[in-house]
Amino acid sequence: MKAFLLLLPLFVTPVQAAELTGKADIVDADTIKIAGIPVRLYGIDAPETDQTCERGGKTYHCGKRATSALADLIGGRQVRCEVMGRDDFKRALGICYVADIELNAEMVSKGWALAFVKYSDRYIEQQSTAEKAKVGLWAGSFAKPWEWRLGISQEAQVQGDCVIKGNISSGGERIYHLPFQHFYSRTKIDESKGERWFCTEDQAANAGWRRALR
Repeated sequence: MKAFLLLLPLFVTPVQAAELTGKADIVDADTIKIAGIPVRLYGIDAPETDQTCERGGKTYHCGKRATSALADLIGGRQVRCEVMGRDDFKRALGICYVADIELNAEMVSKGWALAFVKYSDRYIEQQSTAEKAKVGLWAGSFAKPWEWRLGISQEAQVQGDCVIKGNISSGGERIYHLPFQHFYSRTKIDESKGERWFCTEDQAANAGWRRALR
């Protein structure tokens, strides 16, 4: 598992108004490249490639699913991006289109990205519609991408790839928590009490821990 930054810088710095047009290479669910130039989709945040979520009581790779959704929207067609600025990584921040479809808005409308309200309120309405319709990520439970990056980054610094928390309740029940689950951030591991970290769900289950309900 790669180490993640604590925050994803998206501070806009002024640049001359510009457009980028061409065939897009998909980097992840909210980043593309046009002619080798990285373009971060402005105002949205999508699950990281390695991120997992839950739907119907099962874990799935929502980051990969969101990336596929962006690839499907583009469908190999030309993409036109209006460059709004640049982030701290020097990536262009763009509002991007395929024909008359705005990719940023469509990803939020389909539930595969969130309005990145820390930086823009442009897509709040699309997010509200997606949440009510329970489409995409909203069909199950998930951690907001910025919260997931923060949690994984903090745990990875200490535990390497093993970020599943094996907690023992006050009643002695052994329960493990995954990074996207509700009580993950609140759960503290005290190894002196027999609590421990796991690298995989199979490892936790085989050791006698059960998965947290939410």
